[in-house]
Amino acid sequence: MNPAIVIPTYWSKDADPGQLGGRGTYDYSTPITKPLPELENCLSSLERVRGVLRVIVLVVSESSCAVSARARVDSICRSHPSLNLLVIGDEEAAFVSHALSRITRGLSGETVSLRGYGAIKNMGLAVASIFGHDCVVFLDDDEVALDEDYLARAVYGLDSLTRQNLRILAKTGFYVDFADSPYADIPYRWSERFWSKSSGFNEFMRQALFSKTRISRSTVLCGGCCAIHAAAFSKVPFDPYISRGEDLDYVLDLRAHGFDVWFDNEWSVRWQPPQEMAPVPTIFMQDVYRWLYEYRKLDVMNARQDLRTITPGSLAPYPSEWISPGVRGRVYRTALRRALSSRSREERAAYVDILHHGWRDADREARVTSSSYLSLVSVWPKVVTTLWNDALLQNRILGTGTPAHRRVETDA
Repeated sequence: MNPAIVIPTYWSKDADPGQLGGRGTYDYSTPITKPLPELENCLSSLERVRGVLRVIVLVVSESSCAVSARARVDSICRSHPSLNLLVIGDEEAAFVSHALSRITRGLSGETVSLRGYGAIKNMGLAVASIFGHDCVVFLDDDEVALDEDYLARAVYGLDSLTRQNLRILAKTGFYVDFADSPYADIPYRWSERFWSKSSGFNEFMRQALFSKTRISRSTVLCGGCCAIHAAAFSKVPFDPYISRGEDLDYVLDLRAHGFDVWFDNEWSVRWQPPQEMAPVPTIFMQDVYRWLYEYRKLDVMNARQDLRTITPGSLAPYPSEWISPGVRGRVYRTALRRALSSRSREERAAYVDILHHGWRDADREARVTSSSYLSLVSVWPKVVTTLWNDALLQNRILGTGTPAHRRVETDA
């Protein structure tokens, strides 16, 4: 197997969280001037990992600080020469977009780009395809590998058969925190009565971690600790139209197209969340867009006779409760409770706005875009075939994306 590790890294000039619910708004971003960025810790942890062939770093930033972000990432990468790092910024992404322009011309939005969680993941798949990697291992820049066997654990069982003769083509590990706990904190606040996903997630984790077998079928995918074989990612892309949660959504996408995700209870990474997290209303609004879109999209996919039907019950204990029409009531009740309990005037105003306008805007957009993903799926195999092991694209990307070759620039 020829795996590539793909790391998206998010940068900004300041702490501006971006538009509520807007695509291109992220859970966190690293300030350009931060003395010890998360990416440095992430790459340092990979230096002791055996068998690393290539690490692809995707630089995501605002246009106003793109040059500075790229310079900072290049500088960090130059201090890790043993990792065979390849940096993908706006220039390299433009090479990919140009190569795909004819295929993706009729699609709406940015489907393979450095903007939006799903499109960023697709850029990682695209670059891996250009260099002929038959396996992509995603790692987030605020995570660290725990030991030298990180990559061996990542590819363990991939492209093999289960006892039921099912081929394992996508698998997930899990996150642990500083206390080595894999479980999510459960909020007991009155405002979170209808919004906490922790209980369902923790129940899934208990079942998976104490399974009689190392590998078991999964209803979740941890986007910063997952491995996908080319036999799966060449047919099924990530959804670029979802505001966040593209990893869990990929479970549904794969399942609808006949693939399962598998959980490896011996593969984990440590999540080290930075201080620069987006404000809670921003993340909440993205989740509103996400869950309303998710259940609308599921209705569209289930109406297709050529796709596997997915029911909420098949995704128990999590995320079964979040992919049904009942999620609309959860949105309204939670926004109301948070508006009533918020101590900050700014936060209260944000939740009131969500109550009056935000959730309706999200539901309207979900209705409009819920079928867009399937249009991308219809051309995705051609996307991967077009890019696969393309020598010309390899040379162009290596010429600008190798940190040691790149000259230092500054923002105008």
